[in-house]
Amino acid sequence: MDEKVKWGVLGYARIARMHVIPAIKRSVNSELWAVASQRPEARAACREETGCPRVYGTYEELLDDPEVRAVYIPLPNSLHKEWTIQAARRGKHVLCEKPLALNAAECREMIEACRMRGVKLMEAFMYRYTDRIQKVREVLATGALGEIKYIHAVFRFFLDRDPDVRLVPELGGGCLYDVGCYPVNFIGFVTGEAPEEVEAEAVYHRGVDVSFAAVLRYKSGIIVTLSSGFNSRLRTYAEIAGTKGVLEVPDTFLGNAGSIFLTTAEGRREIPVAESDRYRLEIEDFAAAVLGDRPPMISLDESLRNMEVIERLLAAARA
Repeated sequence: MDEKVKWGVLGYARIARMHVIPAIKRSVNSELWAVASQRPEARAACREETGCPRVYGTYEELLDDPEVRAVYIPLPNSLHKEWTIQAARRGKHVLCEKPLALNAAECREMIEACRMRGVKLMEAFMYRYTDRIQKVREVLATGALGEIKYIHAVFRFFLDRDPDVRLVPELGGGCLYDVGCYPVNFIGFVTGEAPEEVEAEAVYHRGVDVSFAAVLRYKSGIIVTLSSGFNSRLRTYAEIAGTKGVLEVPDTFLGNAGSIFLTTAEGRREIPVAESDRYRLEIEDFAAAVLGDRPPMISLDESLRNMEVIERLLAAARA
């Protein structure tokens, strides 16, 4: 019962430094064992800030470490496929940042590589571990909304760091990949299906989409609108409307305390939401899946469906 998964982290990226590495250190079933960075200054900072037992200068060295059981990949989107497959070939379980890949074909390659080596693979949608999403799940399960007819979801923020990998086309930049994937995932979580038709519009800057909006139509009759962007202030929000009720979800993708709101014929009811240590919960679930040989929360079928939808949206915006 005291066994812990030893983690390796490929790259000392901001999200790893600020969120995931601290979450590994807080978790009950995981241990930070190794970090790899190609930048000497990042390696020095990692040693000082984390006290990590092993800091490597190449990703290959980390993957060859026999003590490393699982790896977290926060690399630029264009590198997700390569290093997930490299990790799988060395028998490492992989928690990979969203989006899992750049397209559905890459996603299938990654899934197959991990399947062939018998290792776990999960896309790191940490928001799915929040109390907020658990409360949404509970409301949906009650049937209080009736038949769902409309969903809206948005994730936008103002990107004021330049240079930034999210503004580089060759690295898989763009707001749909970076934050738009969250609304896509949320919509898939609610509907459990792929849309029949999609329409999309985007504003491009330096070869990447910095503002994105889309309409999706589903066989069940649901209409969905979503938007994402790098060019306006922070906004994360979702709304699910049905024949019997409407559920409003402020701060949809965040882990802070707050409320969601259910409106039915009986009136508008506030449902409290507790603060959630979402990164720690994500790490602990994935480590428990490794230790217990069970699937982690977010399935690869879901990630593949998400990637197929994102690929269709990008094509529609370019048409």
